[in-house]
Amino acid sequence: MNGFYTILLLLLSNVFMTLAWYGHLKLQQTGVSSHWPLIGVIAFSWGIAFFEYCCQVPANRLGFQGNGGPYTLVQLKVIQECISLIVFAVIANILFQGQSLHWNHILAFCLLIGAVYLVFMPS
Repeated sequence: MNGFYTILLLLLSNVFMTLAWYGHLKLQQTGVSSHWPLIGVIAFSWGIAFFEYCCQVPANRLGFQGNGGPYTLVQLKVIQECISLIVFAVIANILFQGQSLHWNHILAFCLLIGAVYLVFMPS
């Protein structure tokens, strides 16, 4: 069950992370934050990133083998990176509709799936 909760928390964490890193760009496009000083944009992003950490830290604690979870440290990192790119692709497609995926992006995602496979292979 820890593995399931880890993946769920990583998904949620990456939604917050993507919004913290790129959401302010959409706000700028819509004019909401176009007159904010840079420190205001940073504070806004940090506010969102707080919730990212509220999900990321428990995900790693639950998922790590050293704490009774099912994943090694390397496995956790590769899972997180894959989830990060999937969440980014979905959010970028929703928020920035002019940003489309091309063949090389799809190939990169496939290679990451290959990385997950390799990380989970027995040594």
